[in-house]
Amino acid sequence: MRDGDFALRPLQPLLERRTGAVLAGGLALAALPIAWIGQFSDIDLRLADWLFDAATRRFPWRDAWLADAFNHQILKGLFTLAALGFIAAALLDLARPSTRRSSLDRLRLRIVAVCAVLVPLAISALKQASSSHCPWDLARYGGTAPYLRLFDALPAGVAAGHCLPAGHASSALWLVAVAVYWLPAPARRARAAALVALALGAGSGWLQQMRGAHFLTHTLWSMWLSCAIVLGVTLVLQRRGLTVTGASGNAARGTGSTAGSHAPSPCRPGPGSGCPCPD
Repeated sequence: MRDGDFALRPLQPLLERRTGAVLAGGLALAALPIAWIGQFSDIDLRLADWLFDAATRRFPWRDAWLADAFNHQILKGLFTLAALGFIAAALLDLARPSTRRSSLDRLRLRIVAVCAVLVPLAISALKQASSSHCPWDLARYGGTAPYLRLFDALPAGVAAGHCLPAGHASSALWLVAVAVYWLPAPARRARAAALVALALGAGSGWLQQMRGAHFLTHTLWSMWLSCAIVLGVTLVLQRRGLTVTGASGNAARGTGSTAGSHAPSPCRPGPGSGCPCPD
């Protein structure tokens, strides 16, 4: 058996370096129109005005069963259970790796589990650090707070609103990571899976907008952040997997070389052989 026959092959990357760079560039460009909407347009206010009932001074959908009980409680609970399922499966696999799961599937599982934690956590942390208010807290819609654009400073004496980005949508947006189960095959199905997950997050965010809980840009930023986190986690974990597996492969190649050499090859002197002639 020749050297290297026992070598482990490094994992095939889920995303090629060039594809990752293109996606990162696309995300950077996508941030510009979202920032423009929040700072220089009135799209947020126009949508909220349309959903607000000026006669009753309230958002009619605020306590509706579909928007409140179903979307804010039942649907969020289901998405949270799904996230806990992936996290538990990843922890179990880490503690007791399954021989039925390939290295690539193990990598996919870990990516989804990490994103199920990081996406809601990061969005929640940014939300707590933000000064933007929810629509129903604004004086324009029956509250007391002033409307602040994306880069506006918080006026003195006004408490921070802690409403940007949209936290509730993140309960579904971590599902964007599930798209890795269709990589590195042709990306058509992976794109479709990611778009379905984004649609779920957008739909959940829209129902919150109908309640007066968020503006459009709050949901858009959550969608953007989710995609950025999933991309970053995928690139980092696949690189770690490639490095670890590659190192294992190098070790296996060394072991195979030693194990396969039962006796030194005979030296046959001759011109150009590199073997010294016997005295």
